[in-house]
Amino acid sequence: MRTIDRAVGAVLGSAVGDALGAPFEFGLPGVYRERFPSGRGEMCGGGGWDPGEATDDTQMAVLVGESLLERDGLDLPDVFRRFVAWAAADPKDIGLQTDDVLRSGEPWDLAAALHFQVNGRAAGNGSLMRASTSAVYFAAAGREPTMAAARRIASLTHGDAAAWEGTAVLHELVRVALLGQDPLSALPAALEAVAPAHRERWAIVLAPDWHPDDATEFNGAVWPCLGSAVWALRTTGSFEEALSAAIDLGGDTDTVAAVTGILAGAVHGPASIPSRWTDSLHVPLPGFGDRVLHAEDLRALATALATAPPRPSVPATAPAPTPDEGSGPPTV
Repeated sequence: MRTIDRAVGAVLGSAVGDALGAPFEFGLPGVYRERFPSGRGEMCGGGGWDPGEATDDTQMAVLVGESLLERDGLDLPDVFRRFVAWAAADPKDIGLQTDDVLRSGEPWDLAAALHFQVNGRAAGNGSLMRASTSAVYFAAAGREPTMAAARRIASLTHGDAAAWEGTAVLHELVRVALLGQDPLSALPAALEAVAPAHRERWAIVLAPDWHPDDATEFNGAVWPCLGSAVWALRTTGSFEEALSAAIDLGGDTDTVAAVTGILAGAVHGPASIPSRWTDSLHVPLPGFGDRVLHAEDLRALATALATAPPRPSVPATAPAPTPDEGSGPPTV
C-alpha cells in the first residue's frame, strides 16, 4: 500500500470514527453493541448530530491541515486565529478547556499557559482529536521533527505537557504506520522520546497488557484516550472492528474513535473503511462561510498534506514548550 493511501486512511478514518462515535458520547460501555448486535454499525445520528456529521474533532483537524498547506508550514499564530474564528461561530460542540482558551482574548502564545496556570487542569484529549492532518504532514520529516511539531500544536490549547507528549507519541505512531510498519512495535522508541517527567505514566497506558478498564481517569483525559485507541488497534484485525471496540467503551466515544480511526486508517488503509460510513460523512466548518467538506474533500486534503514538501524543522514562530514536572487533573 502506498504512503499516500495510508495518509488518506488516517485522515478519513479519523473523521469517520468521529462521526460514528458522536451519537454515543457519554454513554455507558456496551451501548454500541446493543444498538448493532450484528457488529455492522451504521451512521445513525443522534444526540444532536445528523447521520455522518463530524464534530469539533474533525473540524479542528481540517483547520490545522488547511493552515499547514496555505501557510506553507507551521504558522502557529495562523492556526490559533483559525481556531478562534471557529470557536466564535458557536460550533455544536467544543471542549470546555479549549473554549476557555480560545475565548480568553489572550494572545496565541500565552492563552493556554495562562489557563493552565490559573486552573491547573489541562490534560484533556482535545489535542489528540485534531492530530490526523498534522501527523500526516510532518511524517516525512522524521521522528524528532514530527514529535516537536505535535507538542507545539498541542500547546496552543493545552498547557499541561502531558497532552503535548501524548500528541507527540500519536504523531510518531502515525509516521511509522505511513511507512507500512507496525506502529505498535514503535512504542518503545516513541516512549524513549517522551519527556522524562511524563514517560512512566505514558508507559503504563501504552503497555501491551493495559486495558481500558484499568484507566484511572475518564477517557476524556489524554492518557486513557490514547491508551484506548492503541488497545483497540492491538486487539482487533480490521478498521471496522477497531472502531467498534473503541466506541463500545462508552464515555468520550467520538474522540476515542477519532484517535482510533487515525491509527487504524493508517494501518488498514482507506479501502478498509466501509462506504456506508463515508457516503454520509460531512464536516461543517462554522466560522468559515457555509463550507461543508465531504469524504472526497478529506481525501484531497490528506493527499495534499502527504505530498507537500517535508518540513525538517519547526519555524521560529513556534515557541519550544518546556515540559513541566508533572500533570494536574485533566479537564475534558
